[in-house]
Amino acid sequence: MTNFPITTETKAATLGATNAVFIGRSLRHSLRNTEALVMAIALPIMLMLLFTYVFGGAIDPGGDYVTYVVPGIILLCAGYGSSITAVDVAADMTNGIIERFRTMPIKSIHVITGHVVASLARNLLATGVVIGVALLVGFRSNASFWEWLGAIGIIVLFILTFTWLYAAIGLVASSPAVASSYGFALLFVPYLSSAFVPTETMPNWIQGVAENQPITPVIEAIRGLLTGNLDNSNVWWALGWCLVILLGSYVWCTWTFLRKAGSR
Repeated sequence: MTNFPITTETKAATLGATNAVFIGRSLRHSLRNTEALVMAIALPIMLMLLFTYVFGGAIDPGGDYVTYVVPGIILLCAGYGSSITAVDVAADMTNGIIERFRTMPIKSIHVITGHVVASLARNLLATGVVIGVALLVGFRSNASFWEWLGAIGIIVLFILTFTWLYAAIGLVASSPAVASSYGFALLFVPYLSSAFVPTETMPNWIQGVAENQPITPVIEAIRGLLTGNLDNSNVWWALGWCLVILLGSYVWCTWTFLRKAGSR
């Protein structure tokens, strides 16, 4: 029997095919979980309408509050959508499917990649819907094409970062319910930022937290890009925070998966 050598190209093709299978699996799960998909889109829209039409008049009587609040709503949308990943990963780790994957000639850790890519696609769809609704209720942008591209790039990086973070949380959680609780707690972080009101309007002790946490520079970078009033330092801080959290989350996620699942 002739043994054919496994080339680098063959390994790359096999890896790509395996990832495609797991990505397709996660996307199908997302489409079947219609309640979570609808809530990932509906909740940010409801919050935007609430803050714009109920609180907006008191916060900004001039009627421009929708332009201020949209970047925060986008990140809240991304955070909520990413939190679903923690539940999905925890479900895979507790329902026995990982053990079945380990019996196959594949790296079962690709299941995490599938969840991350599906979350990115799901969140970009939700973000597009949120921006569309924002335009309908009065959001206006002075951004150029390249500024829009820069804002979208930061949003994609933020989604990717927090999806890997939630994937790691799903791995350490003992059940999907616990993963959901951890994810819900993290969703309060944007409220302690400049998402809904300027940080200088907050009490001093909260202001210090709001100005020095990762979400604020990300929001300010997106807001500056979309309104044409960009402070470059916010972009660098946003990129720095996202890359540090992304790297830490990826390492944490990979190490935890290999330890718990005994992946190949």
